[in-house]
Amino acid sequence: MSLPVSRVYCDDKGGEQQNKSAWFQFIKSIATFKGDLATLTAPPFLLAPQSIVEYSAYWAEHPHLFIAPSHEENAERRALLVLQWFLSTLKRQHASKDDDGRRKKLKPLNPFLGEIFLGKWVDHTGTTQLVSEQVSHHPPATAYKIWNDMHGVRLEGHVAPKAYFTSTINIERKGYSVMHIDKYDEDYWITMPKAHIEGIVTFQIAPELSGTSYIRSSSGYTSRIDYSCKGWLRGRSNSFSATLYRDNDKDNPLYTLEGRWSDSYTVKCGKGKLLDKVNLVALEKTPLQVAPIEKQHPLESRRAWKQVADAINANDIFVVGQEKSKIENAQRALRREEKAAGETWQRRYFFQAKADPVADNLSIGVKGTVEHDEHRMVWKFDDDKYRKIIESQRQGIKSPTHTRFDSGVGFIEADA
Repeated sequence: MSLPVSRVYCDDKGGEQQNKSAWFQFIKSIATFKGDLATLTAPPFLLAPQSIVEYSAYWAEHPHLFIAPSHEENAERRALLVLQWFLSTLKRQHASKDDDGRRKKLKPLNPFLGEIFLGKWVDHTGTTQLVSEQVSHHPPATAYKIWNDMHGVRLEGHVAPKAYFTSTINIERKGYSVMHIDKYDEDYWITMPKAHIEGIVTFQIAPELSGTSYIRSSSGYTSRIDYSCKGWLRGRSNSFSATLYRDNDKDNPLYTLEGRWSDSYTVKCGKGKLLDKVNLVALEKTPLQVAPIEKQHPLESRRAWKQVADAINANDIFVVGQEKSKIENAQRALRREEKAAGETWQRRYFFQAKADPVADNLSIGVKGTVEHDEHRMVWKFDDDKYRKIIESQRQGIKSPTHTRFDSGVGFIEADA
């Protein structure tokens, strides 16, 4: 006779000690794990109700900053505006608390191969479009394109995170972005900083940025951003120091920006004169618009993960594990079927390119930021395919790209 299984809910009081115990068990298990930590299952209480594929939206939460460089005729000041736009993208993506001061769940859902996220921002700058797609699963990689046709600005890139453990959880993000400004036929090559987790021992879990990231322009300017965090004796959390200089003249910065990427920073000219103080908390955000769940494609993130996200928001650990396993098992079944048929998954919006001349050219001289080996993956947006999909949607024609349960949610072992 089987015993009835009751659902497990985590409330703020009774579940806190249980969460701490699960957290330390998790840390204990990863301390001896070899390989990418992304392949491990995190405790349910850590899971955020959104997928990593949605993180591409952080690039353009402030469309007026995204398009601002297109209206600056001076190349030096354009480079400064691009740097300031980049700094505005860090807070919501990495801060440990949301806009209401509540501690966020820090482990996003791992996207499945082919997962997409589509949206747009509409305000006085016009319409800024977003297309994001999980283009690789082993290793994981998300490709994205964001563009505003009215102002001729577009951002295209990919990020391939890899997590590992050395006294704490560390996250490297290989890949890069390239911003292009049509009016000046100008490119900016952009890299991301490393991240790690603070507060493991105290259970005050919070992400922190470290290392160095770069922005290099085809007009001859480089921005270097160095990240630091609160140490045992001094320092402040979420700190950074950035310098903007002409290429090959880094000892004579044109601008210096210092502060906290989660709060505010100052802008000074090369001689040290204060030019501005920017309050990142007060920046106005434009809401991202996405299609209603029922009208989304089966591949779209919020539709595919809806049951999991609902269970996370309800603190229902049992359903979280149950619904998450359905998708993961279905994806494994799809991969087995493809392998047996000698097929590979066809990406919906992106393709793998052999090279990226813009990135290769602008990364010259920046040590350790682009992987110059034959296994490096470069993902490019397929504009023709995107236009065909949009035109088919206008005519009411369904996509023929995948005929069976695109998200894998409805694909069970019995169907294989």
